[in-house]
Amino acid sequence: MAEYQNIFTQVQVRSAPEMGMVEGVDLSNRSKGASFSTLAGWFGNAQLGPIYLGTFGTISLASGLIWFVMIGGWYWHLAGYNPAVFVRDLLWFSLDPPAPEWGLRFPPLAQGGYFLIAGFFFLISLSTWWVRTYLRAAALGMGKHVSWAFASAIWLVLVLGLIRPVFMGSWSEAVPYGVFSHLDWTNNFSLTYGNLFYNPFHALSIVFLYGSALLFAMHGATILAVSRFGGDRELEQIVDRGTASERAALFWRWTMGFNATMEGIHRWAWWFAVLVTLTGGIGILLTGTVVDNWFVWAQDHGYAPLQ
Repeated sequence: MAEYQNIFTQVQVRSAPEMGMVEGVDLSNRSKGASFSTLAGWFGNAQLGPIYLGTFGTISLASGLIWFVMIGGWYWHLAGYNPAVFVRDLLWFSLDPPAPEWGLRFPPLAQGGYFLIAGFFFLISLSTWWVRTYLRAAALGMGKHVSWAFASAIWLVLVLGLIRPVFMGSWSEAVPYGVFSHLDWTNNFSLTYGNLFYNPFHALSIVFLYGSALLFAMHGATILAVSRFGGDRELEQIVDRGTASERAALFWRWTMGFNATMEGIHRWAWWFAVLVTLTGGIGILLTGTVVDNWFVWAQDHGYAPLQ
């Protein structure tokens, strides 16, 4: 008998679509239909829809689309309205913030004003989508863990594009909208402030980033390894002996000395992921506002070599 694999060979059930709660709730903002996708079923739940859009979802998608089109329009302008040049140089195009001499003033459109307007719509899109995640969780009686995790990511975005530039007194400190220009900004930022690797909050961010990858890999691999025993049905397994959950716990107790619980591993992963952007944002915010040179700062605190 061929070994059971839980991807590409799983049974995909087809029945009436699950439309969610319908009693005592407003259905006017929810799409009316649902369908099934075999391809989606290979990787997750095969059902597509219904989707709840709502007021904040509509505002978020509309403002995000405006932001996206504004950047695309600027690239199209830089390409001289030539589609071949647009495709060829897409990764090199950039919508840049205003020059330093403008400070926090609003410059002409071609000198950074267009960048600020696009950033405004980007901020509206992010904030309204956050509200949407909070309200949907509240409507379903869920905890707000997704919203607060998303807020941590938004914190880093705000530090890079709004909070730190305001503290520095210049919109020129914001990150440009472009692929290679974004990478160049990151490199130059580190060089300007004495090597960001000596920033302890940057170090913490990297620890939590790699730690998140490790924790999710450990958890994902463990559940996949015991899926032949029903490990993907976690709640049903916890109270039974000799099942997937006990085997998973035994594996880590035998190899590592202790094991996470079915609930605890998700808390570890949540905190590790949230702390990536939380500590990263703190490190970026301190750079230039409190510490001008992280290498010199590290020398003063005894963990960078003296030259």
